[in-house]
Order: sequence, then structure tokens, then C-alpha cells
Amino acid sequence: MDSVNATSREAQEFRNLESSIASATEGVLGFQQPDGHWVFELEADCTIPAEYVLLRHYLAEPVDAVLEAKIANYLRRVQGAHGGWPLVHDGEFDMSASVKAYFALKMIGDSIDARHMVRAREAIHSRGGAIHSNVFTRFMLAMFGVVTWRAVPVLPIEIVLLPFWSPFHINKISYWARTTMVPLMVIAALKPRAKNPKGVGIDELFPQDPRSIGMTAKAPHQSMAWFVLFRALDGILRVIEPMFPKSLRKRAIDAALAFTEERLNGEDGMGAIYPPMANIVMMYDALGKDENFPPRAITRRGIDKLLVIKDDEAYCQPCVSPVWDTTLTAHALLEAGGDKAVPAAKQGLDWLIPKQELEVKGDWAVKRPDVRPGGWAFQYNNAHYPDLDDTAVVVMSMDRMRREHGATGYDAAIDRAREWIEGMQSDDGGWAAFDVNNLEYYLNNIPFSDHGALLDPPTEDVTARCISMLAQLGETAETSKHVADGIAYLRKTQHPEGSWYGRWGMNFIYGTWSVLCALNMAGVRHDDPMMRKAAGWLASIQNQDGGWGEDAVSYRLDYRGWEAAPSTASQTAWALLALMAAGEVDHPAVARGVEYLIATQNEKGLWDEQRYTATGFPRVFYLRYHGYPKFFPLWALARYRNLRNTNGRVVGVGM
Repeated sequence: MDSVNATSREAQEFRNLESSIASATEGVLGFQQPDGHWVFELEADCTIPAEYVLLRHYLAEPVDAVLEAKIANYLRRVQGAHGGWPLVHDGEFDMSASVKAYFALKMIGDSIDARHMVRAREAIHSRGGAIHSNVFTRFMLAMFGVVTWRAVPVLPIEIVLLPFWSPFHINKISYWARTTMVPLMVIAALKPRAKNPKGVGIDELFPQDPRSIGMTAKAPHQSMAWFVLFRALDGILRVIEPMFPKSLRKRAIDAALAFTEERLNGEDGMGAIYPPMANIVMMYDALGKDENFPPRAITRRGIDKLLVIKDDEAYCQPCVSPVWDTTLTAHALLEAGGDKAVPAAKQGLDWLIPKQELEVKGDWAVKRPDVRPGGWAFQYNNAHYPDLDDTAVVVMSMDRMRREHGATGYDAAIDRAREWIEGMQSDDGGWAAFDVNNLEYYLNNIPFSDHGALLDPPTEDVTARCISMLAQLGETAETSKHVADGIAYLRKTQHPEGSWYGRWGMNFIYGTWSVLCALNMAGVRHDDPMMRKAAGWLASIQNQDGGWGEDAVSYRLDYRGWEAAPSTASQTAWALLALMAAGEVDHPAVARGVEYLIATQNEKGLWDEQRYTATGFPRVFYLRYHGYPKFFPLWALARYRNLRNTNGRVVGVGM
């Protein structure tokens, strides 16, 4: 009788699993765009919508009261219980986010006596006041005349003329820093003043006269010796910059404009991210170019394309993620299988083919001039800045489609992408997101880099993705130096407890998932101590409800490893996929995780997830991909079903 009951229970569990997969598949398919791709909302913290409001008032654009009211609703809703604004859902107070959100709400018209404004002001004052804002916020405040230009680092525009051998060069910093800083340096040279027709200021957020404020203090990540050196250099530049010849300044501004205009990228914007796009609009305004000047007008239209406008709320995205969303959704649908899922995945992958960049040698080519382009960008168009993570994931999905379903038309794209990925490996064996050998760590000590995110060095998660791709295409540590060096990089970067750092997803769960998939695909034995330790660690941090979660605090500078957080669907899916890659499909933790996902699935077949599980810049900027709780749980549940239905129980793909 017990065996009959067990069989009946297993049959019911299987039916529940199949029903959950079918429902999730239908839910994901419902988001496919008419041309075959997927793009989900990409939400950051309050700073981008706040900056959008302030940009409109900086330029004295006509007030859109309806839009501003919706943005105000959003800003009020995401205010924290502490009175300020966090960088993540239910996160700690952040000074710069709070200052910008308060400024934007006041600009929109909220009374400073309103309860939420009083709470915000008290929270800011209790933590020392707006003087503790970061460098980016100070630049914005300087442009509005709240603080003087003495409160920000000197950024001589002449930097763009420096030779590559100089200690600082724009190609020695990351793409996001490069595209943000070049137009900002023009602004810093011209020192424009916001039009600000309502004359709104925020002096009340400072316990002192804000115009008396000097430079920022040393950031926690910065070395005192390096910081003192760069601070002294900043002081010298502050004295001699006004003496630079006007002809040199003009030549530098012309060079900055040439750099910018080569990369304007239509309505997708330079770098296809909000900060440089906003800086470009303000730069042209400072140069006296009106709103009809084509480069300014096109960029400004591109900023509005980042808006998400709903019935009661609106916010501005930092960028859009169609390539990433499409390829990851295709992976999930290929895992799910079926008459609807596979054709839909193929339609998405076919949409990706012409998005591959085969012509433009972007900024990455400065250090790899002999490598041919062949990558995909994250956004719709971003030819100068393809990224390795997207490229590796796209290739794996295309390869899976051709191998499992006999689809044709992907071979040339895959071969060219492999060539580019192999050419982009850094000397330490790892891979970065956009650049090669971006290892000039001393630059994170300059006063401008109080955020500590000036560089794009190799990371464990991107390295793992590139190994996964190469291994799925048949390369091994024995046949490929690229794979061998990559695995060696991962061996030396594993933490003592067994985890790996995750740069682009939060954090150790994401990194460990990425690496275990790569090691499995590369043929590292499941009984290898590296894999055993990682799998044991993952099982040990499972929450009591069966799910997994991790807090953004795990990125703290004083490393303490994983930080517990409530379970989320996406992080649970990563943990499950990781354990299954390590050969643990029959582990009790996997069964409990699957039960958690089935139990938390909503009536639309998807999952609700308010918490942020992705990373823009550790400790500074986090992301909430609205697609993550849609396709990752489907992927994990389908993988579990597929492995349970096979004797081998071995994951045969790179993700």
C-alpha cells in the first residue's frame, strides 16, 4: 500500500510540475512582440526618474503635468520606511538617491511641509545632510547652482587629448564611464547654469551653507596614499586650469564632440544608457545648440523612449534589454519544449541574427585591433559597445536550436561570435563585459571615482558564460587554451566557503550558478572538490520556505559572503539550475526548491518579485529585470522535469 501511495503521490507531483511548466510557458509567450523578440521593463532605483524630471527643468522644457504627477506617484511609492530612498526594494537609506528624489518632488510641486517631504528631510539631516552626496549628485547640484563647482572634482576637457601611454586615458576606463564622462567634461569646462524657471533649490537639505562646501572625502574603497596623490593633483589642476590656452580648450572640446558624434547611435543614444544621453543633451545646450539641433533633438527623443508610463505611475529606465531578454527567454522556451515554445524561441533567435555587429570596431578594438567584430549588444542598437555576456548567451541559444531542432541559418553568426569572444579574453584568463585588460585599478582612487565603478575588469560570471559557450561548441581544457585559462581563473577566484562572486547578478548565488554551469559543460567532474564545495554551500543557504534569496548588502567592501534575504523566484531558479549542473537533481534541496516555485506561481502562470536581483554597479546601482521572475523559474522547472525523465541526469548544455 505504501508503494502505491508513493507512486500516486509521485504521479500527482509530476502532473503539478507539468501544469506549472505549461502555465509558465503560456505566460511567457504572451509577452512576445509581433516581430518575435521579447523586451521586459528594466527598473533601477529612484535616481533615473528623478534625474529625468530635473533634466526637463534644467532645460526649461514645457511642464508635462500629467507625466510629472505619475513620476511623483512612483517616487512617493518607493520611498523607504526610513524616510529616505534606497537603492533596492526594502533597502537601506542612500544619501544621493534621497537628495535627488526630494529635489525632483519639490521641483514637481510637492510642498516641503508634506509629510513625506518632512520625513525625507529629517532622514537626510540625521545622516549629516546632503553634503554627503556622491560626485554625480554634486555635479547635478553644481549645474543647478545649489553648490559651487569647488564641490566637484576638476575634469579638464583636455584629458581627451592625452596619449594612450598617459596614466589617465578615456580608453583605460569602462565604456559606461567613458561615454558618461566625455560630455560631462565639456559641461565641466563650460560650467553652465540650469534654466530652472521655477527657481527651485534644496538649501534646506544642508546643515551648512551649501555654497561653502568643498571636495568629497575619501571613499571607503579608496587607498589613502593614492587618494592623497590624486587630491593633490586635483588641487594643482584647479589652480592652473583657467590658464590653459583657449586654443587647446577649443581643440579638446572639438575632440570630445567628434568622439560623441561618432557614437550618437540615433535615438538609441550614445552607449544606449541614460547618463551619457542626458549629459549629451545638456552639453549641446551649454554649447548654445537649441532643441532643434539634430544631435540634441535625436538624443532627447531617445531619452523619452526609456519612459515606462502606466495608468497611475511612470518612471524612466536606465536602458532597455531586448537582446538579453530575448535570448534568455529563448533558452527557457527551448528547455520547456513543445509545439508553441520552440517555434516562438526560433522566431526570437531569428530576430537576433541581424542584431549581431559585424562591421563596427568599437572602443574594445583599442586593445584588440586585430580582432574582427562579432558580438551582440544588450540593447536594440549599440554598435560601439557589444558585450561578451550577451554574445555568449545568444550563441548558446542558437547552437541549441540548431543541434536539437535542426534549425539552419545560425552557423555563420556562431562562428563569428566565437572568434570575437576568443579574441576578447584578458591576460589573466578571465573575460570582462565590454573591454579587455581593463585593469588600471589605481584609477578607482581618483576623486571622480567615489563610486568605485570606473573599470570593467574580468569577472567570474562573464568568464563562466564565455567558457560555457566555448565548451558547448565542443572546446575543452585539453583542446583549447582559452577554456583551460578560463577554468584556471575560476579555480583561483572561488571563495573559501565555495561560492563565486557575481558582478552582474546578485551576487554569490548568481556567480555560483554561472560558474557551475560552465564547469559542468567544460567536463569538470562533479566530484571535483571545487564543484562539491559549491554545491554544498548552495544547499546550506536554502531558506526554510524552500527558496533562495540574497541581499545587496553581500556586496559590502568588508567581505562577509552571502547575506540572507527573503526568497525570490529568480534567485531560487539560479540555485536550482546550479545544483542540477553539479549533478544534484535528486538532492532534497532541489525538490524543495521546485516545490517553492510551484507554490508561489501566480494565476497568470508567472511569479511576483519586488526585490532587486541584478546589479548595475555593486554598492551603487542595482537593477530589477521584470523578465527574470518570468523566464528563469520556467527554465528551472523544465530542466528539473527533463533531467528527472532521463537516466543520465547530466545537463548537456552550457546554461
